[in-house]
Amino acid sequence: MNSEFHNSIRSIDALSSFNGSLSPVSDELAQEVRVALVYNGISHTVMMASPMNLEAFAVGFTLSERIVECASEIKGVELEEVELGVIVHLEITTRRFAELKQHRRNMAGRTGCGLCGVAQLDQAIKPVVPVVGSSRFNLAVMNSVLRTLKQQQPCFRITGATHAAMALDQDGCVIAGFEDVGRHIALDKLIGHFALNKLPMPRAVILTSRASFEMVQKAAAAGIEILFAMSAVTALAQELAQQSNLTLVGFCRDNRAMVYSCGERIVTGAAPMLQRVG
Repeated sequence: MNSEFHNSIRSIDALSSFNGSLSPVSDELAQEVRVALVYNGISHTVMMASPMNLEAFAVGFTLSERIVECASEIKGVELEEVELGVIVHLEITTRRFAELKQHRRNMAGRTGCGLCGVAQLDQAIKPVVPVVGSSRFNLAVMNSVLRTLKQQQPCFRITGATHAAMALDQDGCVIAGFEDVGRHIALDKLIGHFALNKLPMPRAVILTSRASFEMVQKAAAAGIEILFAMSAVTALAQELAQQSNLTLVGFCRDNRAMVYSCGERIVTGAAPMLQRVG
């Protein structure tokens, strides 16, 4: 067990109730810590996250939130552990930092004008990013994929408290998977992993959670073509997926699934699971 993983779990003493009696037990809980993202010396946001793979999270967040357009515009990442959590210092290009500062000034400048709420609502949903590519995914082997997921979730197996985002290769195998107490952060970690290692973004990703519009927004920004969710899909997620040309599939479990957008990428039968066309 590596130190990052060890630090993400804490053993505590608890009382277990069974058949009307209480017994002392030891239990394992998932840790969550404050993670501050600082760009070129300016604090941007603080998130609650599992204290592992934080460099991948910071890079993935920076890409999926469109603070930069490509990983090469991130010039450095440094983690600093402090008493209250972790500070991630990111150095981005002068151009992107100027844009980030301008965005922050625009939001601050609206204070007191009576339109702040409208402005903030408008900022919540970013402009649509069209997804390109014609990959095909065969649902015939989805059950075998689902059976392997728990093997890729060591923290969940111990605590039951984390979500996961996992990338699938052309044969339907999990090629990378990341856990976090926050489902959005799990996806950011996955995106950041591929960016840090200069690997092509996966064509298909499966989430152990529901798919809200933020998850679709992040997937589209990364160029992911097919997003599977083991749980439900929200109406806004479906609308955004359709506009983004992203294939969104929900309720992936026990020989069933619901295809909500761009179903031309989904096939059934004995064909290979995931094929890149063109």
